Amino acid sequence: MNRRNFIKLSLVLSSVALSPQYTYATVLDLNQIQFSASISNNNAAQTLIIYLYGGASQLAGNLSNIDEIKTLSQNNYDNYFRNITSTSNHFWKEAGGDAMESLITSGDMTLFRSCYSAVREANDNKAHGTCTVQNQKGTFDEDAGGILANLAQILQANGSVDANTMMPFVTMEGESHFYTEGNVAIDGYLKPVGVNETFNNPYKRERLRHWYNYTEAERDSAPDTYWKSDEDGGFDPAITHAMDTLAQQNNTTGTIKDSFSKRAERSRFIETIREASTPDLGDDAYPTDNQFAQKIEAAIKLLVNNPDTKVLTIGTGGLGGWDDHNEARDYVERMESLWLSLKSAIAHLKASHKDDKINIMVFGEFGRNVNLNAANGWDHGNLQNFYVLGGNGYFNHKGVVGETVVENTGRINRLYLKPKNDTYWFEPLSIAATLYKIYGIENPEIMTDGYGVIEPLFN
Repeated sequence: MNRRNFIKLSLVLSSVALSPQYTYATVLDLNQIQFSASISNNNAAQTLIIYLYGGASQLAGNLSNIDEIKTLSQNNYDNYFRNITSTSNHFWKEAGGDAMESLITSGDMTLFRSCYSAVREANDNKAHGTCTVQNQKGTFDEDAGGILANLAQILQANGSVDANTMMPFVTMEGESHFYTEGNVAIDGYLKPVGVNETFNNPYKRERLRHWYNYTEAERDSAPDTYWKSDEDGGFDPAITHAMDTLAQQNNTTGTIKDSFSKRAERSRFIETIREASTPDLGDDAYPTDNQFAQKIEAAIKLLVNNPDTKVLTIGTGGLGGWDDHNEARDYVERMESLWLSLKSAIAHLKASHKDDKINIMVFGEFGRNVNLNAANGWDHGNLQNFYVLGGNGYFNHKGVVGETVVENTGRINRLYLKPKNDTYWFEPLSIAATLYKIYGIENPEIMTDGYGVIEPLFN
């Protein structure tokens, strides 16, 4: 039996033992989904998912075991990092710890220190690709659809989104497994709209008119009026009108025809979002020295100004990846930039009176080994932090949840954090279950292999 099938079998057996009342579907079956319109409507939730590709170390948010780690580590932490200051909640001060303390103190964040996969540990699975696919699909069945593709179909089936919903799903990272279609193809309007921090407009007809009439020198010197977009965002009005007329004449009634009729409206909508201003955030203003902060600001601006958008996903381009096998010192600066940006995002939500509706979830594929290896980095681990911010209308923030212990295997570079006995911990698939729940799905376990919601967030 190969590893993939073994994981599936192990999971089914463990799930049945935990929750025998559930039937686990390998494909999305809308008939099995229990949906509550009242939950969905009351929450009016929107979510920003920040996925830390590469598997970020958990140490920025968990220095509670640092003394033991320093003693057991292959290389010397203090000599390499120079500054490792622990805050009152055992955050790494130099790696965003002060911003985390502020968010905990204000009641705007819960940090879970024990998001841990016992299934992967039993099968020695710490591979980037496999773990990302599973986390972004919310299941160990890698043939299933993505979390957001599933969510889109469920919301559509229950009337929460339709063809008139403006950009229900948005990506600032391109395609990902969050949006992978499962056994049933989804309608085009449910697929993610891609934007970037400058709000590139996917509905806009770009500047094409009259360029062929000018030499390169004339194009460089001529006023913008020679080829600037018209008020519809693209071609000459006559050409735009002709294209739209042909689209209505030559296409049958349905998605394509509707898309042409709504293109101009959606193009103008994107321009409205682009022009929206960010409130004065004072000392919590977004950092100006990195592209990632611009992405976060743009993401929050879009969610604040478009309640139709249910979920927006983003990687951490502009900061770098998190696969810190060597020379991990840059991790400190990246985490500081990440958390200053997130602190600004919460200030932005509060100033816009949206912190009760919009939540932010931060996680990746896994955490890191805590041995500082011969290359001054960390190899793959199996425990990560899960950060949840905002969403104060439906989440009950608990501050810091979960405790960890150091597992010393006695082998070089095999030093791990694991959940402490009797502490609260959960499989990464529970993140998907939690996301489904806030959008009105009352039995998300049937899509997440029996693993339920992260209970402290709702108690």
